[in-house]
Amino acid sequence: MNWIQYILLWILLPVKLLLRIPLRLLQLAYFVVSKVLCISREKRPSHLHAYKRMQSIKEQFVHRATDRRRGIVEDLHLGTEICIEAVFDVVHKAAHLVLSPSKAFGALCGLFSSNENGIKEIRNPVVDASVSAATLGGEGPGSSERKINYESLNTDTRTCQDVITDLGYPYEAINVITADGYILLLERIPRRDARKALFLQHGVFDSSMGWVSNGVVGSPAFAAYDQGYDVYLGNFRGLVSREHVNKNISSRQYWQYSINEHGTEDIPAMIEKIHQVKTAELKLSKPDIEEETDDDQLYKLCAISHSLGGAAMIMYVVTRRIEEKPHRLSRLILLSPAGFHDDSNIVFSAAEILLTFMAPVMSHVVPAFYIPTRFFRMLVFKLARDLHNLPAVGGLVQTLMSYVVGGDSSNWVGVLGLPHYNMNDMPGVSFRVALHLAQIMRVGKFRMFDYGNASANRMAYNSPEPLDLGKHYGLIDIPVDLVAGHKDKVIRPSMVKRHYRLMKSADVNVSYNQFEYAHLDFTFSHREELLSYVMSRLLLVDPNSKHQVNQRVEKSEQKGQDAADK
Repeated sequence: MNWIQYILLWILLPVKLLLRIPLRLLQLAYFVVSKVLCISREKRPSHLHAYKRMQSIKEQFVHRATDRRRGIVEDLHLGTEICIEAVFDVVHKAAHLVLSPSKAFGALCGLFSSNENGIKEIRNPVVDASVSAATLGGEGPGSSERKINYESLNTDTRTCQDVITDLGYPYEAINVITADGYILLLERIPRRDARKALFLQHGVFDSSMGWVSNGVVGSPAFAAYDQGYDVYLGNFRGLVSREHVNKNISSRQYWQYSINEHGTEDIPAMIEKIHQVKTAELKLSKPDIEEETDDDQLYKLCAISHSLGGAAMIMYVVTRRIEEKPHRLSRLILLSPAGFHDDSNIVFSAAEILLTFMAPVMSHVVPAFYIPTRFFRMLVFKLARDLHNLPAVGGLVQTLMSYVVGGDSSNWVGVLGLPHYNMNDMPGVSFRVALHLAQIMRVGKFRMFDYGNASANRMAYNSPEPLDLGKHYGLIDIPVDLVAGHKDKVIRPSMVKRHYRLMKSADVNVSYNQFEYAHLDFTFSHREELLSYVMSRLLLVDPNSKHQVNQRVEKSEQKGQDAADK
């Protein structure tokens, strides 16, 4: 058998060499012809073919200016096209070399006399596509030249900053450090001399991108800026990148927080930073502003919150009033706020039972809910893109997702196509936040996190039971606008009405409105009716009037004094 193998090897070796010769010749021809064609293009003053190719590239980039993500099917299709084009390009150049020997010989002679810079440029070709885009907002419409870098994985890693600046609006990023060491990103569309400011806070599995994702026309952030507001976009703790002052913090330590920390650590830190920035800027731009107003706060700050952000904002206002600290707010607009969840579907009820009884085990195994690795994030988001491109399959998945959340008709598949879900980072939800929501659902009360035993609760609240926020709604001393969605099955209108009834009974200046929307429609869909309503509520706050904080307290004190006089 060994002799037979040796004989076969000696027979196949020449065959192998003969097969390699045409391949080597083809590679050599491709290399030579590529140099020849590049040199010939340098000598020609006009570049019609190159111009057409560049125009094609520009059109592709402009087409994907708002949607730059590809799915797996699109990647396979594009890769196949590139391979076919490369093969035909080699054949075309080889045919050109054979059929035009005189031109090829002349080009070869010129090849050896070419300078070294030309050779380096040929060996390292770079394709640069610049897209001319009109800028909107800020100083008005204009023309700007923007560089777009092509990414092979095409996962659309744009940030909120990219979206804002691409549309021509100013941008500023502010790092905020909470009392417990978490680093938060407070983003801003600045109007430094404005005396009215707006703070926008997102909900669960979301980020500041939700407030700008609908572009210039349909995004609350841009609408408020165009109305003269200094706009701030808050971001809760909870990114996969784990931003913390302790760079060596473990995953388990980082995710040890509940809604308590959102309402008593994150929001206070961001609003106090807004207060510092606005006060310093207004004093600098308007030195006489302190003489023009009798109020300690030189500006009016309103807040718009969605879902979990709404619950955290209520918690913030109530706890600050209990601690007798200023909350800096003049008006609160809550879009489908969390806080009450006992009217829910069977899926959420099952999740509540699972989280409640499995908490001692799951808290050690699953510190948070997110996609753990870059590869799996890329895979999931590309598959979501494929579902979005294939209407039949995407519609089926959308229907299944709607049934899972009780019939909510939000665009669940389309939301995954937004840039804040990408392979590099994504917002996650800690296990304690999910457990906190399960506790609220189980007891039927909007209260703070239950640490599981009386001693731990007593250390946190000076009481064996967690603080019931619903019983302290009477401390809310600013106008509150509650908005519910008729098609919202995540936080049903009955749960938003429960907030309304408790506030109304506590003599809070509260209003209630309801639209034909699902849960995600409040941020991820262009809803002109909702946007007009929200802006109309913001306009009720006069930036030149005296600050409204503690007005109700003063009013109640006056009533008490009148009663005593009688």
